[in-house]
Amino acid sequence: MKLISNQLQLRKTYSRFLNLLLPMTSAVMTWKVLMLISSCGTPIVVIVSGGLIHLNRGDVFFISNYTDDSINVGDTVVFKVEGRDIPIVHRVIKLHETSDGEVKLLTKGDENLVDDRGLYPPGQDWLRGEDIVGKVQGYIQYVG
Repeated sequence: MKLISNQLQLRKTYSRFLNLLLPMTSAVMTWKVLMLISSCGTPIVVIVSGGLIHLNRGDVFFISNYTDDSINVGDTVVFKVEGRDIPIVHRVIKLHETSDGEVKLLTKGDENLVDDRGLYPPGQDWLRGEDIVGKVQGYIQYVG
């Protein structure tokens, strides 16, 4: 009788453990699938401050970083610069192609008076390809 009671207790403990583990592994698997689909290390970004017209704190952006998807003036991009922990979501206002064919970007928040050069590291006037996390493909308001 005691053996059956111990086995039931062990089963309940094991069941609770699995019930806790399942949502966590599902979330990680969903994130990894989104990373594969979007070719982006950070496929979802939540807005934490204002800066773009018609967007609010808590809006969720879906971003991608496809190699064949060009970025144009007017596109909204997510970028991360040296010395800042949080990615920034702003609109591209200028493109600059160097003599070797590298395309660099200049960004600006819609509600900001000046471009983002003040946010870039000292001595950097344009965003390079490695600074870009991805291009915004869509968003849902007030979810995050």
